Amino acid sequence: MGRRPIFACIGFLGGLMGGLLGVGGGLVMVPLQVVWAGTSQRHANATSLVAIIPIALAALPIYYFHVGTPQVDLHMAFFLVIGSVVGAYAGARLLKRIPDRPLRIGVGAMLFLVGLKELFIP
Repeated sequence: MGRRPIFACIGFLGGLMGGLLGVGGGLVMVPLQVVWAGTSQRHANATSLVAIIPIALAALPIYYFHVGTPQVDLHMAFFLVIGSVVGAYAGARLLKRIPDRPLRIGVGAMLFLVGLKELFIP
């Protein structure tokens, strides 16, 4: 059993933040997998990408069938999907070539910059 409760907790927090703020994978699940579960950065990145699929599917009906006007623009989402699929493929290929330490530094720097942006440019 070991790490299952840790991953369930990380998944819950990632799903909660994904549904609430749209930032469950990279902002919550990746850092927590590295810190709480001791996974490598590469493993955390890959696992997070798989986990966000059901998060998105669970939240989609709530946003799409919102009373009044749907909060999902399917036309815009289509182009986001195209760009995301191409970008995810390129990123996954690139991930294989980057050692774990620089990858961790890059993720940390990105989280830091996003945090600064949110604090000073809401």
